[in-house]
Amino acid sequence: MKKTQTPRKTLASGIAKVLKRLHYPLEVILVCVRWYVGYSLSLRDLEEMMAERGISVDHSTVHRWVIKLVPLLERMFRKHKRPVGKSWQMDETYLKIRGQWKYLYRAVDKPGNTIDFLLRTHRDKPAARRFFEKAIGQNGAPQTVNMDKSGANLAALQAINAACETPIRIRQVKYLNNRIEQDHRAIKRRTRPMLGFKDFRSARIILGGIEVMHMIRKGQMKCAKWTGASAAQQFYSLAS
Repeated sequence: MKKTQTPRKTLASGIAKVLKRLHYPLEVILVCVRWYVGYSLSLRDLEEMMAERGISVDHSTVHRWVIKLVPLLERMFRKHKRPVGKSWQMDETYLKIRGQWKYLYRAVDKPGNTIDFLLRTHRDKPAARRFFEKAIGQNGAPQTVNMDKSGANLAALQAINAACETPIRIRQVKYLNNRIEQDHRAIKRRTRPMLGFKDFRSARIILGGIEVMHMIRKGQMKCAKWTGASAAQQFYSLAS
């Protein structure tokens, strides 16, 4: 296998601890994780691609790498995430988990940068409120939120406004949400080869990795160390 341009610096402590139990070179593990969250590939596709490169790894092993490493990589990414704008577009999309539809809440700002995301079992006021609380906690309060005509989303944001000194302006005009609806497609395109998730926890973790890679591609990661670093280099740098 061609040598991968992964960082050769001290690993983050949490990642170093996980890698001790994975018994494969760091380069192989990170390449598999990045390809899985970044491209429309199944786990069996990755098993076959690694075999062609002389590396024997079972698809279930790749899945285990993703589940163990993605939460750590996402946590590191959030430390380096660029600030987002104050005008948000918020919406939810549908994903199938064990044959049942679940709801991925997402928001982008005016230029299309991802603000935050949250997978929930139900599509209701508590789910929407939890999403807004998470997004505001991570990114600060927006000035305006554009959303569709969902009563649950409206009620959730009104409840948050009731406790705010400066209420968030709410705009429920469907055509203003085109950007977030278009942005959903990048996530859905990646999840399609998975043919549905097997459990909620795995879905939440994998979606986190997909969203991180999507944000990196959109230029949302601060790269103080590397000027002009590729998306792959930025992803690998999260391990150091």
